[in-house]
Formats: sequence, structure tokens, C-alpha cells
Amino acid sequence: MTELSSAVRVFYLPGGDLMAADDATLATALIAKDMRAPRVAWVRFSPMVHRMLKRAFGPGHEIEDLVQDVFLSFFRKVGGLREPKALKAFVISIVVKTIQYEIRHRRIRAWMRLARTPEANDARTEQPDPAAREALTRFYAILDRLSARDRTAFVLRFLEGLQLEEVADAMGVSISTIKRHLDRTWKRVTLLVERSPGLAAYLQDSGAGGPFTRVKT
Repeated sequence: MTELSSAVRVFYLPGGDLMAADDATLATALIAKDMRAPRVAWVRFSPMVHRMLKRAFGPGHEIEDLVQDVFLSFFRKVGGLREPKALKAFVISIVVKTIQYEIRHRRIRAWMRLARTPEANDARTEQPDPAAREALTRFYAILDRLSARDRTAFVLRFLEGLQLEEVADAMGVSISTIKRHLDRTWKRVTLLVERSPGLAAYLQDSGAGGPFTRVKT
């Protein structure tokens, strides 16, 4: 047996292919080093990862590089996953760590005066409407005032629309703790939004994705 064949195993699914498998089966295939599994994982989770990162940082940020970072970490760590059915939650936990690290790293660069022009200035490339562009710029200026933890929790709950249990799990805290945490952050962001001319008009009453969904990200 060659070195390549011994290093690569194929996880066969009776009566179906891996693309149609549930998360638990996909996780098992990833752990077993099925050579098809990484591509399936990319197809299944990359849209969610890209969306979450874009909502966390807004337009102009180097999202594609961060998506690559998430999946490099995911493929490196998935072998230690204990609950295969929790594969999606495992991916989200890596996105959370990536967001928090990037926020802190970006602030360090800013403090050292090595940061580039603020990303919000690039909003024109993705949001052609002047009023919406201005609202987006103001909104992310507000998020920039939050800590890495506050911003991450806010994005998961009110922009990504995750359930409280999912946010608590991703942040590694209890549901009661995340409720208090989100309530405090919500009040702060809402107050800052209400004080920002033109931004409050882009809010809507609470719905499936929360009242910040009209700030298009």
C-alpha cells in the first residue's frame, strides 16, 4: 500500500452520497479523513461563515481571507470533535474566535497607527444608495465602539439571528449570562443608534432577524 493510499481513507455511504448526508455523518467522514469531506464541508458551511463575518465587520474588510482562516482552523481541529451532530455549532465557535481575534488585532494595529483607511469608507462598492451607504457607515462606527465580546454576541443574535441557546453555546456561557449580556449590549447600541442622525430610519420593529435587519450588510 502506498503512503498516499494509507493516508487517505474514503467513508462510504450506503444508498447515498456525502453531499446529502446529515451533519453527524459529514463530521464522521471528516474525522475519518474521507477525501470528499472537506469539499462538502466547504459547500455546506462557507455561505454561513462568509455571511457571519461580513455582518461582523461590514463591507471593505478582507472577508475572503478570514473565511480561509476559519476553514484552515476547522480542518485542523475537527478531528477532536466529540459530538459529530454538533458540527455546525463547532464551525460557529471557530467563527466566533476568528471575529474576536480579528477585532482585537485590528485595534492593536490602529493603536500602533498601522491601520488602513477605515473599512466603512469602502461601503460605496457594495451599497450604491447614498442614504443606505451613510447608514451602513454609521452603524459600523457604532459597532466599532463595542468590545470584541459584545460585538460578537450582538452580531450572532441580532444580525445573524441565532437562538439564545446557540449564542450562549458559541460564546461559552450560560443562557442566563448571555441574556444579561445581550440586554446590556442591546440597550447601548439602541441608544447610540437613536443618537445617530439618519440611522434610526433604517430600523424596523422586531422580526425574525431583529430590528437591525434593515441596515443591509
